[in-house]
Amino acid sequence: MSLQVRVESLVLRLAAEFKTIHGEIGTLANLSTLDKTNLVSAINELRSQITTMSGATFINDANAAATGTTFSASKITALLDALKADLLGGADAAFDTLKELQTAILSDQTGISALLAAVDKRVRFDAAQALTAPEQLQARQNMGAVASSDIGNTNTDFVAIFDAALIA
Repeated sequence: MSLQVRVESLVLRLAAEFKTIHGEIGTLANLSTLDKTNLVSAINELRSQITTMSGATFINDANAAATGTTFSASKITALLDALKADLLGGADAAFDTLKELQTAILSDQTGISALLAAVDKRVRFDAAQALTAPEQLQARQNMGAVASSDIGNTNTDFVAIFDAALIA
């Protein structure tokens, strides 16, 4: 089955789902808000009412699973600091920024030369490259890519297929 046939199937399935969603959203006139012009306006009206509620608690640092509250700014900052520590994995202070990593890499040109030699034996994406048919096949297999002949018609008008499916 070509990519074209698979994408057409996807488009037809999406159109069916859009029809279902349109039916489930309902009519704006049935909103219990005063502003029934669109969902965004209705949500903004609700938000305005919520922010004027007195005595309501919206910050809860203790319950990560809560859906009706949020963390405080200090709790969010602490979580971000912990994430940074996890990403750095205990890296030495000399290597804990991108600038420091760049400096370390630029100072070790022997290692860079070895990496460049290895990269030279790879398929390029930044410049044209002359590959034999067996090299092209091997590159496609390594990347899990398909030949252009397996894709199908790249000029297919999927919007037209989608529009037709919406009215079917």
